[in-house]
Amino acid sequence: MLHNAALICPAHIKQRIDAMTRTGRCQCGAIRYQLMGEPKDVALCHCVDCQRSSGAPMIAWAGYSENALTVSEGTPKTINSSGAAMRSFCADCGTGLFYRNAEILPDVVEVQLATLDDPSALTPTAHIQTAERIGWMNDVHNLPAFDRFPE
Repeated sequence: MLHNAALICPAHIKQRIDAMTRTGRCQCGAIRYQLMGEPKDVALCHCVDCQRSSGAPMIAWAGYSENALTVSEGTPKTINSSGAAMRSFCADCGTGLFYRNAEILPDVVEVQLATLDDPSALTPTAHIQTAERIGWMNDVHNLPAFDRFPE
Protein backbone atom coordinates (compact mmCIF):
# COMPACT_ATOMS: atom_id res chain seq x y z
CA MET A 1 0.00 0.00 0.00
CA LEU A 2 2.82 2.46 0.78
CA HIS A 3 4.44 1.74 -2.59
CA ASN A 4 1.29 2.87 -4.45
CA ALA A 5 1.06 6.02 -2.32
CA ALA A 6 4.62 6.92 -3.32
CA LEU A 7 3.64 6.74 -6.99
CA ILE A 8 0.97 9.42 -6.58
CA CYS A 9 2.86 11.60 -4.14
CA PRO A 10 3.13 15.19 -5.52
CA ALA A 11 6.88 15.23 -4.83
CA HIS A 12 7.29 12.06 -6.91
CA ILE A 13 5.27 13.54 -9.77
CA LYS A 14 7.31 16.77 -9.69
CA GLN A 15 10.55 14.74 -9.75
CA ARG A 16 9.37 12.86 -12.87
CA ILE A 17 8.33 16.09 -14.60
CA ASP A 18 11.64 17.75 -13.70
CA ALA A 19 13.52 14.76 -15.16
CA MET A 20 11.76 15.32 -18.49
CA THR A 21 12.39 19.09 -18.52
CA ARG A 22 15.65 20.52 -19.79
CA THR A 23 16.63 24.17 -19.74
CA GLY A 24 19.14 26.18 -21.68
CA ARG A 25 20.28 29.66 -22.61
CA CYS A 26 22.53 31.73 -24.79
CA GLN A 27 25.98 32.88 -23.61
CA CYS A 28 24.78 36.23 -22.23
CA GLY A 29 21.54 34.89 -20.72
CA ALA A 30 19.22 37.17 -22.75
CA ILE A 31 17.52 34.10 -24.29
CA ARG A 32 16.36 31.25 -22.05
CA TYR A 33 14.34 28.21 -23.03
CA GLN A 34 12.77 24.99 -21.74
CA LEU A 35 12.34 21.63 -23.44
CA MET A 36 9.77 19.05 -22.37
CA GLY A 37 10.26 15.34 -22.93
CA GLU A 38 13.01 13.47 -24.67
CA PRO A 39 14.62 14.32 -28.00
CA LYS A 40 13.82 12.45 -31.20
CA ASP A 41 17.53 12.39 -32.08
CA VAL A 42 20.90 13.67 -30.91
CA ALA A 43 23.57 14.01 -33.57
CA LEU A 44 26.76 15.77 -34.63
CA CYS A 45 26.22 17.64 -37.90
CA HIS A 46 29.16 18.27 -40.22
CA CYS A 47 27.35 20.20 -42.99
CA VAL A 48 28.90 23.35 -44.43
CA ASP A 49 25.87 25.39 -43.32
CA CYS A 50 26.49 24.39 -39.68
CA GLN A 51 30.22 25.02 -40.06
CA ARG A 52 29.68 28.53 -41.41
CA SER A 53 26.95 29.51 -38.94
CA SER A 54 29.01 28.38 -35.93
CA GLY A 55 32.58 28.93 -37.05
CA ALA A 56 33.23 25.37 -35.86
CA PRO A 57 33.78 22.07 -37.70
CA MET A 58 30.48 20.60 -36.46
CA ILE A 59 27.49 21.27 -34.22
CA ALA A 60 25.84 18.90 -31.75
CA TRP A 61 22.04 19.01 -32.13
CA ALA A 62 19.11 17.55 -30.20
CA GLY A 63 15.90 17.29 -32.22
CA TYR A 64 12.61 17.87 -30.38
CA SER A 65 8.98 18.19 -31.39
CA GLU A 66 8.31 21.86 -32.07
CA ASN A 67 5.73 21.98 -29.27
CA ALA A 68 8.34 20.75 -26.74
CA LEU A 69 10.19 24.10 -26.92
CA THR A 70 9.20 27.15 -24.89
CA VAL A 71 11.31 30.30 -25.06
CA SER A 72 10.90 31.60 -21.52
CA GLU A 73 12.96 34.77 -21.79
CA GLY A 74 13.93 37.04 -24.68
CA THR A 75 13.25 36.72 -28.40
CA PRO A 76 15.75 34.97 -30.64
CA LYS A 77 16.52 36.49 -34.04
CA THR A 78 15.77 34.10 -36.90
CA ILE A 79 17.30 34.20 -40.35
CA ASN A 80 16.93 32.08 -43.47
CA SER A 81 20.37 30.51 -43.82
CA SER A 82 19.68 28.51 -47.01
CA GLY A 83 16.53 27.31 -48.75
CA ALA A 84 14.01 26.28 -46.10
CA ALA A 85 16.63 26.32 -43.31
CA MET A 86 15.89 28.79 -40.51
CA ARG A 87 18.48 29.46 -37.81
CA SER A 88 17.69 31.27 -34.56
CA PHE A 89 20.29 32.92 -32.38
CA CYS A 90 20.71 35.58 -29.71
CA ALA A 91 21.00 38.98 -31.37
CA ASP A 92 22.98 40.29 -28.37
CA CYS A 93 25.76 37.70 -28.03
CA GLY A 94 25.41 35.71 -31.27
CA THR A 95 24.94 32.29 -29.67
CA GLY A 96 23.30 29.88 -32.11
CA LEU A 97 20.27 28.22 -30.53
CA PHE A 98 17.73 26.59 -32.87
CA TYR A 99 17.44 25.18 -36.38
CA ARG A 100 14.22 24.50 -38.28
CA ASN A 101 13.62 23.16 -41.76
CA ALA A 102 9.95 22.52 -42.51
CA GLU A 103 10.77 20.68 -45.75
CA ILE A 104 13.07 17.97 -44.36
CA LEU A 105 12.20 18.11 -40.63
CA PRO A 106 8.52 19.08 -40.35
CA ASP A 107 7.38 20.02 -36.82
CA VAL A 108 10.93 19.55 -35.48
CA VAL A 109 13.19 22.09 -33.81
CA GLU A 110 16.85 21.20 -33.50
CA VAL A 111 18.48 22.70 -30.41
CA GLN A 112 22.21 23.28 -30.14
CA LEU A 113 23.23 20.79 -27.48
CA ALA A 114 25.96 22.96 -25.94
CA THR A 115 23.37 25.64 -25.05
CA LEU A 116 21.64 23.29 -22.59
CA ASP A 117 22.34 24.02 -18.93
CA ASP A 118 23.49 20.38 -18.71
CA PRO A 119 24.78 19.47 -22.19
CA SER A 120 26.26 16.21 -20.91
CA ALA A 121 22.74 14.91 -20.17
CA LEU A 122 22.27 14.01 -23.86
CA THR A 123 24.81 12.00 -25.82
CA PRO A 124 25.07 12.17 -29.62
CA THR A 125 24.31 8.83 -31.25
CA ALA A 126 25.37 9.62 -34.83
CA HIS A 127 27.46 11.81 -37.13
CA ILE A 128 25.39 13.28 -39.98
CA GLN A 129 26.23 15.11 -43.21
CA THR A 130 29.69 13.51 -43.14
CA ALA A 131 30.05 14.02 -46.90
CA GLU A 132 30.81 17.65 -45.95
CA ARG A 133 33.03 16.88 -42.95
CA ILE A 134 36.30 18.82 -42.91
CA GLY A 135 39.08 16.36 -43.79
CA TRP A 136 41.20 16.85 -40.68
CA MET A 137 38.19 15.98 -38.48
CA ASN A 138 38.80 12.30 -39.35
CA ASP A 139 41.88 12.24 -37.11
CA VAL A 140 41.18 14.75 -34.33
CA HIS A 141 40.86 11.96 -31.78
CA ASN A 142 44.62 11.36 -32.27
CA LEU A 143 45.62 14.89 -31.20
CA PRO A 144 47.17 15.54 -27.76
CA ALA A 145 44.58 16.58 -25.15
CA PHE A 146 45.01 19.07 -22.30
CA ASP A 147 42.64 19.73 -19.38
CA ARG A 148 43.30 23.47 -19.77
CA PHE A 149 45.17 25.71 -22.20
CA PRO A 150 48.74 24.32 -22.39
CA GLU A 151 51.59 26.46 -21.07
